[in-house]
Amino acid sequence: MLKNRILFCLFSLMTLTGSAQLNLSGLSQGDAASGIKEALSKGLTTAVLNLNKTDGFFGNALYKMLLPPDAQKIETALRKVGMGPQVDKAILAINRGAEKAVGSAAPIFGKAIKEITLTDAVGLIKGGNNSITQFFRNKTQSSLIEAFTPSVKSSLDSTQATKYYADLVNAYNKLPTTFKKSDPDLTSYVVGRSVDALFDQIAKEETNIRSNPAARGTDLLKKVFGGN
Repeated sequence: MLKNRILFCLFSLMTLTGSAQLNLSGLSQGDAASGIKEALSKGLTTAVLNLNKTDGFFGNALYKMLLPPDAQKIETALRKVGMGPQVDKAILAINRGAEKAVGSAAPIFGKAIKEITLTDAVGLIKGGNNSITQFFRNKTQSSLIEAFTPSVKSSLDSTQATKYYADLVNAYNKLPTTFKKSDPDLTSYVVGRSVDALFDQIAKEETNIRSNPAARGTDLLKKVFGGN
């Protein structure tokens, strides 16, 4: 009797596991590719909406930017001499610059999504929770950083983050205790952190689409990722 119950439980578990998996038997490479691009586009839209707003970076502990790692000694030294408010002003301006810059990410990232070549789209659909995002990142990150950099620099200039940061560096370099001058690159730091945040948001939306049927808002996404 016990043996029969164990066998029944195992059979039930196998049945449930199988039903939870994607049914890709009738899915073409073309549909899979279109579904992948639509999922990425949906993730990008969500990412921009979440980050391109006041406190999208500054008010989020996960994404908030401080000074670049190479500039931590600058912050420490200046706070010790009473320049904490100036440091805080620069940090706020840096985050405001990032929040503004990600608004321009939509056309840049969107173009990369449209142009991406998929040779095994069905394989990506079968992958892990964020396999599509990781594939996209591996294929496009370098070109995206290059294209995104001018927008970030412009945004940092407009929020005066560039000026405030330069003021901090100059003040640090003039301290009598400073023996080695410092000038860490602010723009590349903000570009890198902004791109990381965008990809993180896209990955979270991909996971949501895969695991939550209500997140598959179009017929194509339902077809590719399951409609139930």
